[in-house]
Amino acid sequence: MRQRDPRKLLPENRPLPARVKIVHVPEQGYDDDGSVTTRQEAVVTVPRDTLDRLWTPENLENLARTYWAFLIHFSRGLLKLRYGPDRREIVALGFIVLLRFHKPDYETGATRGCVTWRIKEGLLVALGGRNKGHLKICVERPESVNGDDEVPVTVTCEVGAFVPTLSFPGLRTLSGFGRWFYRQTQLRVHVIVTHALLRSLGNLELEQSQVGSLRVSPAGQPTETEPIA
Repeated sequence: MRQRDPRKLLPENRPLPARVKIVHVPEQGYDDDGSVTTRQEAVVTVPRDTLDRLWTPENLENLARTYWAFLIHFSRGLLKLRYGPDRREIVALGFIVLLRFHKPDYETGATRGCVTWRIKEGLLVALGGRNKGHLKICVERPESVNGDDEVPVTVTCEVGAFVPTLSFPGLRTLSGFGRWFYRQTQLRVHVIVTHALLRSLGNLELEQSQVGSLRVSPAGQPTETEPIA
């Protein structure tokens, strides 16, 4: 399936089925171990009947796929996503593993859903940060909205307890400069891309997952689709 250009996902001069408002989240500092947590958030106001149709475990997985597809397109081909039975990898130039994640964990409920990729290793991860930290995307809807026709849905993207190589953890003479450099480069790009993704959700169009672990078969049972490399 041909992936969409992320520029076409962004709002144009046409009405969108949902309204998106970016929420400012104060920047969090570094912990003593050199790890950092950053979170981006948006409120997506969706027609109630549309949200009821979209609020399924399968679409939580599709939202996760949309995140990766947007990132890959934004990189203009420099990055690729590689699947494995127990991992996901962000690869630059076809062979440099920037980030390797464990396979995703899903939480689904009546008013909240989350997908979490635990960070394993990679070029962007400091040695002391291996198998620490996570990337998490959550969607949350209110339990009741007093009969309103529209429902505000909170979407968050969090990188938590991440120890970046660029911060030079453990090297006191370089760590101050490294943390500044990380904020001005890697973190800044992450925030720009994530905010662009959140704004694109106003079209309510999601990429279909290539794995389908939460996809339900016509018989009503989850599928057992194998990952696609």
